[in-house]
Amino acid sequence: MARKKQEEKKKYDNPNVVGLRAEILEQPITETLETNYMPYAMSVIVSRAIPEIDGFKPSHRKLLYTMLKMGLLTGARTKSANIVGQTMKLNPHGDAAIYETMVRLSAGYQALLTPFVDSKGNFGKVFSRDMSYAAPRYTEAKLSAICAELFRDIDKDTVDFTDNYDGSMKEPTLLPTAFPNVLVSSNLGIAVGMASQICGFNLAEVCETTVAWIRDPEHDLLSTMPAPDFPTGGEIIYDRAQMESIYRTGRGSFKLRARWRFVEKENIIEIYEIPYTTTSEAIIDKVRELITSGRIREINDMRDETDLSGLRLAIDLKRGVDPEKLMQKLFKLTPLMDSFPCNFNILVAGNPRVMGVGEILEEWTAWRMDCVRRRVYFDLNRKKEKLHLLKGLESILLDIDRAIEIIRGTELEADVVPNLMLGFGIDQVQAEYVAEIKLRNINREYILKRTAETEELEREIEELESILNNRRRIKGIIVDELRQISKKYGEPRRTGIVYANEIEEYTEEQTVEDYPVTLFLSNEGYFKKITAQSLRMSGEQKYKEGDSLRVSFETTNRAEILFLTDRQQMYKAKASDFEDGKASQLGLYLPTKLQMDEGESILAMLLPGDYTKHLLLIFENGKAARIELSAYETKTNRRKLVGACSDKSPVAAVFLLDEEKEIACFSSDGRVLIFSSAQLQPKSSRTTQGVNVMSLKAKRTLIRAQELREAGIVNTARYRVRSLPGAGAVLRPEDTGEQQMSLLEE
Repeated sequence: MARKKQEEKKKYDNPNVVGLRAEILEQPITETLETNYMPYAMSVIVSRAIPEIDGFKPSHRKLLYTMLKMGLLTGARTKSANIVGQTMKLNPHGDAAIYETMVRLSAGYQALLTPFVDSKGNFGKVFSRDMSYAAPRYTEAKLSAICAELFRDIDKDTVDFTDNYDGSMKEPTLLPTAFPNVLVSSNLGIAVGMASQICGFNLAEVCETTVAWIRDPEHDLLSTMPAPDFPTGGEIIYDRAQMESIYRTGRGSFKLRARWRFVEKENIIEIYEIPYTTTSEAIIDKVRELITSGRIREINDMRDETDLSGLRLAIDLKRGVDPEKLMQKLFKLTPLMDSFPCNFNILVAGNPRVMGVGEILEEWTAWRMDCVRRRVYFDLNRKKEKLHLLKGLESILLDIDRAIEIIRGTELEADVVPNLMLGFGIDQVQAEYVAEIKLRNINREYILKRTAETEELEREIEELESILNNRRRIKGIIVDELRQISKKYGEPRRTGIVYANEIEEYTEEQTVEDYPVTLFLSNEGYFKKITAQSLRMSGEQKYKEGDSLRVSFETTNRAEILFLTDRQQMYKAKASDFEDGKASQLGLYLPTKLQMDEGESILAMLLPGDYTKHLLLIFENGKAARIELSAYETKTNRRKLVGACSDKSPVAAVFLLDEEKEIACFSSDGRVLIFSSAQLQPKSSRTTQGVNVMSLKAKRTLIRAQELREAGIVNTARYRVRSLPGAGAVLRPEDTGEQQMSLLEE
C-alpha cells in the first residue's frame, strides 16, 4: 500500500506528464485535523489569544518589554511609530496590529483601569465607535510608572527568557508582575474552540484581597473585592449569589448600567458614564430607532456632547415627562443597561484553565513565590561570589609585601595568577581578583575596608538562605510589595454598586396609557386601531377598492396581538405599537409594519389574553390540531415566531377557543361534517400535524370551516359525527343558507 501511494505521488509530481485527470487521494479526516488544523489551533490558543498568569497576551508582553529596552520607563516619550518599529523585532505580525495593542494599553484610550502606556495625542476612546485614534507618526508614548512593578527585578532571573522568532535576541516568557495583573487588567480573547473574557478589578481591592487571601485561604473574597470595576464607570446591578457563582466558577454574567443626572433647569437628562460593553453611538442609534418606531414618545432629541471634559449624552425631554420612569424604560430597551459575560480562561503552564477568583489567586501566588525565590537565589549567588572574592583578599592582608614580591618576581604575565594561587592557597577566581587590584589600592586601609564587608555579607547570605527555606517569609515579601503597590498606585473604584432588590424594573405597561380601542383587519392586510370616542364620531369604515373587513375586536391599548400567516409564522405586537387611527383612513399595511417576508399574507388575527386558551387549526388535508396557546408565549421581546404550525398542509381555518365549540367543515366535493372541539386532545407542540377529522377522497380538500351557529345549517344531526374521522354527508340545498367565510371567531 505504501509503495502504491509513492508511485501515485511520483506520477503526479512528474512535470513531463501532461493531460492526466486530477484525482483526489483519500486521507482520513482525523489525520487532516491532526497534521493541518491542530498546530494552527494550538498556536492561536497558546501564543496569541488567551492571557497567561501574568495577565498579558504575547502581543502585550512583547510591546511592553520593547518599550522597557528602549528606556521608556524613566525616559521621555518617543513617537509611537518608533516604538512600533522596534517591537517588530519581537512581534512580526505587522505594524497595525502592534499599534492597536499599544492603543488599548494606553491611558488615552481608557480601556484599562490601570493603563501601562503613558500616551500623548489622540488615542481614541473605548466608549466611542467613531472616535478613531491618530496614526502612530502623530502620537507619542512611554511606559507608565506602574510598569516598574511589572518588570521588578526582571534582570535577576525572576522569569525565563526565550529566543525571538529569528533567534537574534531574547524576550521574557512572562513578566514578573508584583501584583495580580491578571485580575486588574480586563482581557478579551477569541481562540479556536475556546475564548476568554476577564473583567477588570480595582487595583487597591485586588491587592488588599490578595494579602487577606495569603493570610487566610478561607477569606471571604467579596468582603474586600465586592465586584469588578470598569474604567468607564457606570453601576453594577449587584446580586451577591450571582457574583459568588462567578467568583467560584469563573463563568457567569452580571448587568451594568449607565449613570445619569437630571438637569431640571434645561429639562434634559445627562448621561455621563455608560457600560463598558457598549458605545455612545450604539446608544444613540438605538434610542433614535425607538423614537422612529413610536415605542418612545417622551424624547424630543438626543445628542452627543462629549468633549475634553469627558463623556456627555444629552436627552431633551418633552414637557411633563418623569425622568425616573423614562430612564427605567431606556435601561430596559437600550444598551444603557447591558450584560457583561465572564469567562476566566487563563493559560497556566501552557494549558488553558477556567478558574474562579480564588483559584486564580492561588495560581498567581504560587507563581509569584517562584519569582521571588528565583530573585532571592540570584542575590544569594551574587553575594556568595563577592564573599568568595573578599575571602581571597583577606588572605593577602597578612602579607601584602609577599604578594607584591610574587607579582614582581614573576617573569611571564600568564604565571601571575598561578603563582598567587600557590603562594596564598587561593583559587583562580580569587587570584584573578587580587591580580587586578590597582597599585594605588595596595594599602592596608583599602584592604581593611574591603575585608570589613565580609561580616555584613555573611549576615546577608544567612538571611537570604533563611528566606529560601521559609515559605512564610517569601509570602511576607509578596505581602509587603502588594501593600506598597496599593498605597502608591491604588485609586477609588469607579463603578458603583446598586443592589438588585432596590431597583424598580421597568415594565412596558407602566408607561403605556390604557384605554378602550377597536381593532380592524381587512382581507388585504390593512389594520386600524380606533378609540371608542373616535369610533362614535366617525362614519362608515373606508377600505381600498375591492377590500373589505375581515374581522374586528374590542380590546384595550395594552393588549397583545398575534398574527398567524400562511408561511407558518406567528408575529407578535401590542396594540400600543400602533398609532390611533380613524374610520376614514385606509389603515396601516401590516406586512410592512411587521416586516413580513415577501409574498407572506395574514391568515388570522388573535387576542391571546393570558395565554390560557387553545388554538384550533383546520388544515386542507382534513386534519385538525388543537394547540395550547401557552406554546406561543415568550418571556423575551421576540416579535416573530417561526414554526407556528405544521407545514404539511395549508391552513383552511383558525379558531380561538375560550370554550368548546361545534365546527362545520366543508369539502370540495360538497360534503359537510360537524364535530365538537371537545373531541380533540390539546397538544403543547406548535408544529403538531393534528388528527384526521374529515376523511377525504383523492384530490379532494377541506375548503373552509365555520362555527356551527354561523354556518346556516338546519338539519345538524345529518352531518354530526360521534367519532373521528368521518366522511360527513352531502350538503342538502336547505342547509346551504347564506355562508360567510371566516378564518376567525372571537
